[in-house]
Amino acid sequence: MKKKGIITGIAGLLLCGSTAVGFLGWQAERQKVEDLEKQVAAMRLQEMRSAIDRSVSKQMEEIANEQREISNEKREEALRQTKVANEMRLRSELERQNAIIAERNAVASEKKAVEASEIAESQRQMAEHQRILAEMSKQKADTLSYIALGRSLGSISTIQAQAGNEDVADLLSYASYLYTTRYKGDIYYPAVFQSLMRSSKSVMSWSEHTGAVMNLEYLPGEDNRFVSVSNYGEIILSERTQDHLKTKELFKNSDYDFRDVIINRATGCIYAISRSGHLVIVQEDLKTVKTITLDKIEHPIRLHDISENNLLIIGESSLGLFDMRRNIVTRTKQLNFHIIKGSRKSSLPILFDDQGKMHLVKGLDNIETENVPVPGFVTAYCESKNTGIEAYGMSDGSIWLIFKDGKKQQLLGHRSRVSKMKLNGRRLFSASYDGKVNLWITDNEKVEPMTIIETKNWIMHFNFDSTKNSFWMGDTKGGLTAVNISVPIMVESVKKKLTRDLTTEEWNYYIGQSIPYETFLSKSE
Repeated sequence: MKKKGIITGIAGLLLCGSTAVGFLGWQAERQKVEDLEKQVAAMRLQEMRSAIDRSVSKQMEEIANEQREISNEKREEALRQTKVANEMRLRSELERQNAIIAERNAVASEKKAVEASEIAESQRQMAEHQRILAEMSKQKADTLSYIALGRSLGSISTIQAQAGNEDVADLLSYASYLYTTRYKGDIYYPAVFQSLMRSSKSVMSWSEHTGAVMNLEYLPGEDNRFVSVSNYGEIILSERTQDHLKTKELFKNSDYDFRDVIINRATGCIYAISRSGHLVIVQEDLKTVKTITLDKIEHPIRLHDISENNLLIIGESSLGLFDMRRNIVTRTKQLNFHIIKGSRKSSLPILFDDQGKMHLVKGLDNIETENVPVPGFVTAYCESKNTGIEAYGMSDGSIWLIFKDGKKQQLLGHRSRVSKMKLNGRRLFSASYDGKVNLWITDNEKVEPMTIIETKNWIMHFNFDSTKNSFWMGDTKGGLTAVNISVPIMVESVKKKLTRDLTTEEWNYYIGQSIPYETFLSKSE
């Protein structure tokens, strides 16, 4: 039974294998048939494409034949055009040759014309040059003539004012200014400038102090209010309103000898130093006054603000550092030289002694000493940061200028000790015990003095306002003098005073018949 089952199983397996082999064979044949059918289809498609390509090629051949015929026609046309072009080129060449000949002839003619034109232009330029020279000579002569006229009118204006003819003096003063500026003359020429100052009433004086005015200082941010101190122990607050001066006595003690005053711009407190050895402080309310005795500083003569809270007190032989917050001297230093003048250089204190030396104070323990670069005793000093010029005023009244390049120049114009100087750009102002304030124009070829003010009193000090258009000065008789030096302001003041023009007779007499008459009332120059 088992044997039969085995045989049956084997037979089944064989049958299954035969069946599988047969199926695989059928499957392979079927695949071959499909591949052959695909090849036949591909060949038919290729045959159809070949037929289309042959048709397209035939059409392209026909088009190429047509294009060749067209090209042959164009080539024949191009040959005809070339022939015509050659004929035109030959004609053009002939015309070009004719043009070259004509151009050469034209160039030759033009050259002759240019030569003739150059000769004519040269002659014209020579004539124009001669005309310009003649015109310049006339203009120069006219300019010099009008400038001289302006100076002459300034002198005559002063003479007429002294004679009491104020209206004529004012008219001539304005005419002097007009002709000087119109022809670019020097408005600071003494006759012109001084006549303007007189006619504009640019100098006004008041006598307010009993003693000599030693120094004055403007209140912070104000040009019409200032504090002045005297050697009679006076501290006076002054306020100017046009032609009036209102004063208030803040302190007075004849035992004190004030030499300098400074105002703290942060607090508004006033500090006045007395040679008697006292520092007087007037508080911001201008009512509260405090006096501090300076025991270790002998004969203090100057104050110098070195910071917002500290003052340097300069004595004749010592220095002291003063704390303005605590109102005490925090430190002193004794000097081995005697100070005769204190000033400021590059915002630092500079001291001049009686041995011809100067000392730049950078700190109590840092003092640079060198010889004064000019002979004599220095009694005044100033500098200009813009121009680099330094000015040394001397005890004999002379002034030395030292320029940025080291060049030195001595100015002679004062007869006594120079007490104060100020450089405003190219203008140097100097005051002296001879009672004069002089103006020097430092960039002129020849620097000469022009006296702005002349009094019979020693001038101790002056100080400019913030505009640099005016200054106040003090003298030994206690006088306070306001001085306006602004030319535009002076001219405007004179113009306002004019109520009439010069008559024809006055014009001919003072100015001259050769100069065209003009009105001054409507002038805007």
